[in-house]
Amino acid sequence: MPVLPPKGLCLEMTAETIAIASDHAGLPLKQALKSELERSGLGVLDLGTDAADSVDYPDFADKLAAVLKAGKAKRGVLVCGTGIGISMAANRHRHVRAALCHDATSARLARQHNDANVLALGARLIGEETAKECLRVFLNTAYEGGRHVRRVAKMS
Repeated sequence: MPVLPPKGLCLEMTAETIAIASDHAGLPLKQALKSELERSGLGVLDLGTDAADSVDYPDFADKLAAVLKAGKAKRGVLVCGTGIGISMAANRHRHVRAALCHDATSARLARQHNDANVLALGARLIGEETAKECLRVFLNTAYEGGRHVRRVAKMS
């Protein structure tokens, strides 16, 4: 397992745009992750929500899926209270492989084995620093291909 840099993303890529969205419960964590992405030099396409008013997470999962399908971003981040609902809503779209992650290991394996293109996080279940570590690992881990290609193809 590669050694992770201390705080900060230290990403190898700088031209990529990452789409990010959340519901009301995920808003504070989304804002923290957005700041991390911006500090790293990545482009950020913030799809909302921008207020603490109650909203429906499937609407934001659908917005992110549409952005991925249109090619405006290749990867995205979704946040709701648990991460469960928003990841389920996102995975209804055949071109989305959203992985609900709770730690760096799940983020790494989601990329290596499943070619996940969306990181889903639960703001009520994961601390901000762990979420930032998941984001860093998710963005810096390559898909292994090989034995996983057949399985990933069956999801698309």
